[in-house]
Amino acid sequence: IILITLLTYSCGQAQTTAKKNVYPDPPVADSKTVFPMKLTEAEWKARLTEMQYYILREEGTERAGTGKYDHFYQKGTYYSAASLQPLFSSEAKFNSGTGWPSFSRPLVPQNISESVDESLGMRRIELKSKHAHSHLGHLFNDGPQPTGLRYCINSASLRFIPKEMLEKEGYGEYKKLFE
Repeated sequence: IILITLLTYSCGQAQTTAKKNVYPDPPVADSKTVFPMKLTEAEWKARLTEMQYYILREEGTERAGTGKYDHFYQKGTYYSAASLQPLFSSEAKFNSGTGWPSFSRPLVPQNISESVDESLGMRRIELKSKHAHSHLGHLFNDGPQPTGLRYCINSASLRFIPKEMLEKEGYGEYKKLFE
């Protein structure tokens, strides 16, 4: 039990020397996507990679330092890999030293739900994609000011779209988020 607790301890300690894993991006939403999403587990398994399914649907966690967005600092927007709804701007991302991507505030708070998580003998705030009810990570109160919050998110639960791609595709209204 102690070994399992240490291996799965979410967002607690930095392990920045671990080899980075690369996870493929999920399929793109289409005109048939309806929110909130109500897919069967078989449909989720077909839509997500094995790691994404483990984290998003089974509330798992990446090992610290293994996610592709941990030390990633391109400008753009992070979307839920499950619902493809916008979650975080790169402007709110910071290096927490924990081994997981960390953000000081959400881009669209309405796309994230919070609930109490008392697993592993701890009391934490779990974050989920509101439209897909999929696990993202946890919220802590040890982040930078002015919010003092740290949204500790698993890389596999995110899909990043670079600023240039958003502008090229006609999403210029997001420009204010990157200035």
